[in-house]
Amino acid sequence: MESTQSNMNNRRAAVQRRIVDKDGHNKVRIDNVEGMVKLYLHDIWTTVVDMKWRYKITLFASTFVMTWFIFGVIFYFIGMGNGDLEGNLNSNHTPCVMNVETLTGAFLFSLESQTTIGYGFRYISEECPLAIFTLVAQLVITGLAEIFVTGAFLAKLARPKKRAETIKFSQLAVICQHQGKLCLMVRVANMRKSLLIQCHLTGKLLHSNVTEEGEKTQVYQTAVDFHMDSSGECPFLILPLTFYHILDEHSPLAGLNAENLYTRPFELLITLNATMESTAATCQSRTSYVAQEILWGYEFKPVLFGTTGGRYVADFNFFDKVQVSNDPCFLKNNSEKLKLEEDYKKE
Repeated sequence: MESTQSNMNNRRAAVQRRIVDKDGHNKVRIDNVEGMVKLYLHDIWTTVVDMKWRYKITLFASTFVMTWFIFGVIFYFIGMGNGDLEGNLNSNHTPCVMNVETLTGAFLFSLESQTTIGYGFRYISEECPLAIFTLVAQLVITGLAEIFVTGAFLAKLARPKKRAETIKFSQLAVICQHQGKLCLMVRVANMRKSLLIQCHLTGKLLHSNVTEEGEKTQVYQTAVDFHMDSSGECPFLILPLTFYHILDEHSPLAGLNAENLYTRPFELLITLNATMESTAATCQSRTSYVAQEILWGYEFKPVLFGTTGGRYVADFNFFDKVQVSNDPCFLKNNSEKLKLEEDYKKE
C-alpha cells in the first residue's frame, strides 16, 4: 500500500508534458525557424489580428502619429524648398502652405488635413503643385492604413474565439459502465443563453508510437470518436451534456484498465465544433486530459434539477463533481485504487 502510494506521488511530482493545456491553448514552442519575421510579414493581416491588445493599441496609435509626422516633415521640406521659411519674403510671394513657418506648424497642418478638421488658419495654396500632390497622396495612403487597422480591430473583436471561452469542459474525465459498455466520459456545457447548434465533439489521442520499420514518433495522433444518446444526430447544446467513448477492441485505448491507467503516457485532446445561433459563425473550443485527470470507476454527479415552478436548473456546483460508480465490477477488489484516486482529487 505504501509503495503504491509512493509511486503515485512520484508520478504526480513529475513534469507532465502537454500539447494543449486545459483552456485549449497550444503549449508547443516553435524554435529555430529561419526567416520567422519574414514569414509573419508575408501574412501581415493574420499577424495583426493575432496581436495582443496592448501591441494592437500601440500599433493603432503609432500609425496615426507616424503618418502625421512623416507628412508634416514632407510639407516642411516643400515649404523650405519654396523659400517659405525665409525671414524676409516679398509681398508677391505665395507660400505653398499658408501660416506654416516651423516644423510644429507643418505637423499640425498634416494632422488637420488627415483628420479633416481644417482648414482655417493653415491651408494649402494653389501655387504649389507638389504640395497639392503630397496632400492627395497623404489622404489616400492614410485612408488605406486606417481601413486596415480598423478592420483588424473589428476582426479581433468579432472572432469566434471569445465565444469558445464560454464553453466549459469538465476538469476530469471518468471511466464507468454506460448501457452495459465500458466508456470514457466527459461533460460539456454552454455557459451562455445563446444557443450552440450543430455541435460535434471529436477526440485525438496523442501518444508515442513505433512503426513496423522501427521508426519512433514522439507524438502520434489517433482519432477517438465520441457519441451521445441522440440517435446519431448533432446534439443541441442547451443543457450540460455528457459525451462518451466506448472502450472496446476498436478503441485506441483498448486494454486500458485500473492498473495500467497511470502508467500509459498519453494525452486526450477534445475538440468541440459548433455553430453560433446568433451569428451563424462556427467556433471551436478545446481541452485535454492526461492520464492523471481520468478517474477509473467514477461517474458524474447529476447537474440538472427540476424546480417546483416547472423549470429546469443546471447547478454548476455539481458540474465537476464525481462519485464512485455503483457498478459491482468496479467495486470488487478495487478499494485501494479508489482510495488513491480520492487522495489525488483532494490534492
